[in-house]
Amino acid sequence: MLENRKWVIIGIFCLVGLTYLARLFYLQVIDDTYSLGASKNSIKRVVEIPYRGQIYDRNNKLIVYNTPVYDLYVTPKKVRIPDTAAFCRMMEITLSDFDSIMGIAKNYSPVKPSLFLRQLSKEDFARIQDALVDYRGFEPVISSMRTYPAHTMANALGYVSEISKKKLEEQDIPYYRQGDYVGHNGLEEQYEEQLRGKRGVKFMMQNVRGVNKGSWKNGAYDTAAVAGQNLITGIDVEVQRYADSLMMNKVGAVVAVEPSTGEILVSVSAPTYDPNMLSSRFFSKNYRALIKNPYKPLINRPIMASYRPGSTFKLIQALIAQQQGSLFPNTVYGHGGSPMRCHCHGGNNLRGAVQYSCNPYFYNVFRKFIYHNGNSNTFRASAVGLQQWHDMVEKFGIGQKLGIDLPSELKGNLPTVSYYDKVYHGELRWKFSNVYSLSIGEGELLISPLKLVNLAATIANRGWYITPHYIKGFNKPCVGVPAEYLERHETGIDYKYYLPVIDGMRGAVANGTVTALANIPGIDLCGKTGTSQNAKFGHKFDHSIFIGFAPMNDPKIAVAVFVENAGWGGVAAASVAALVAERYLKRKTEAKKLEEKVLASNYMPPISSLTKPKPTPTPKKDTAQKPVAPKSQSPKPEAPKPYMTSTKPKSATTTTGVSGN
Repeated sequence: MLENRKWVIIGIFCLVGLTYLARLFYLQVIDDTYSLGASKNSIKRVVEIPYRGQIYDRNNKLIVYNTPVYDLYVTPKKVRIPDTAAFCRMMEITLSDFDSIMGIAKNYSPVKPSLFLRQLSKEDFARIQDALVDYRGFEPVISSMRTYPAHTMANALGYVSEISKKKLEEQDIPYYRQGDYVGHNGLEEQYEEQLRGKRGVKFMMQNVRGVNKGSWKNGAYDTAAVAGQNLITGIDVEVQRYADSLMMNKVGAVVAVEPSTGEILVSVSAPTYDPNMLSSRFFSKNYRALIKNPYKPLINRPIMASYRPGSTFKLIQALIAQQQGSLFPNTVYGHGGSPMRCHCHGGNNLRGAVQYSCNPYFYNVFRKFIYHNGNSNTFRASAVGLQQWHDMVEKFGIGQKLGIDLPSELKGNLPTVSYYDKVYHGELRWKFSNVYSLSIGEGELLISPLKLVNLAATIANRGWYITPHYIKGFNKPCVGVPAEYLERHETGIDYKYYLPVIDGMRGAVANGTVTALANIPGIDLCGKTGTSQNAKFGHKFDHSIFIGFAPMNDPKIAVAVFVENAGWGGVAAASVAALVAERYLKRKTEAKKLEEKVLASNYMPPISSLTKPKPTPTPKKDTAQKPVAPKSQSPKPEAPKPYMTSTKPKSATTTTGVSGN
């Protein structure tokens, strides 16, 4: 009996021993929880930021690249500074800046490195490198900074800066960390995912003092950073810079596209700024200065400015009326019966009306379109006709976002039947006399320069367009272009109806509303002028508009130009457009007299007019250029105000009325 008990006790001890051995084996060999926990104290995870993708133009010229710079980090507990004042002079910072930076660093961690100064150039670092050995606790880390060798296209490119707290919190999939850089606005934001690349990770051994002791497990678990993809754009940087020079001392926009592909060749927003201003460590200071600039250089006018299109809109009226069957190329209208006046002698057919931009002609075209249904009810006919007009105009991309590859595109305004019903409190309370200013591109219409260059490209293509876009490919042309920038959009207007309109556009440049100097030999430019009313200066300085394409029968470039406060479209805007088309097609400028005139012109409004409200001018007795409203009509609704940014600063375009050429 006792012998049996002995073996039972021995068996229990053996079982307990085996249990302990099994547990120890599991903890030390199989389970790595404690090992990893200990490793956290001895292994440092270092994130490697990849080089951001570069940006090129269509001819493989660099627009944006990365310049190596140095970020200086500080570990507060290690800091030893014999002379703080001398240190601040060396770093070119103030004592208050030093105290502020060190305070933030200590709050973050006394023993962990945090950013002290960002983006020191190679020259700045070389200046302080030898002296840093006298100041313990400071460590330089190589980084990169965006550099813009062409000094152009600031608004379209956007900029790269530290991620905001709001954007950090709104991430769907956590990727960015505090202090990371991210693209803002423009192409930098639009193609952020492709440009940023993929991060790499290195695991480094360190001792209790945080000193690196080499790679952990010979880098078995390291992953290499992958550089971002290079973005190739359709921009022609040579022509872009030339267009910039033509828009010096002017406010407005120049946009040019290749009609057959929709690729944007030129994108000027004037006034502009050097994009390098927002790529240095003085970002905050420079950004504040740009924000305060009364000429609003941060506004990307090609996609964010809204103007009344003026007489350029007559091209759409001519096309949709022919398609409807209410207008024929040989249709002739005089000036009789029209409340609008005109500078031409009247009696034109369609080609002549486009060539000389006849206001009464297109008043009659629009009126015939609205009442083409033959409905005897005046109010109902206006509503039915206007709805058809809206639906046909909309196919040209008007009144909606085109979908360009930039954030912040505004859709403008294309008035609807429901809009007038709401303004006049019912469909039977408004009629044609309330909306006829739409016939010549005034009234409630608001269109961006992008929409008008797209119209020019559509006419150049005789009825279709591809959504304007900057991208030409990633790393190689035609690689990775989104499908929406390869799709053709049809306007529903037959090919034959474009021909008389194009003849009239060629006539406008050769012997019409365009200044003779802009009819440059060898480019065969077709165009349409427009003058958008500007009540801010009492209509003294209206906005100059021109759209066109060249050559006439083999279009290679379509262009739209807005020059604010510059008067007739046939002079300021047409001159800029002609020179841009010539430079693109010929690769040189032969129209030296025209170039000299454009470069010498200055249409900048005085700063006082931008910062102080102007009193409403007293209407002049001479109404030769204004529509005469029938006495029985209801008060005209106030048009939507043109705006240029999300904060809606008022543009100089603020009234409805009749446009010039």
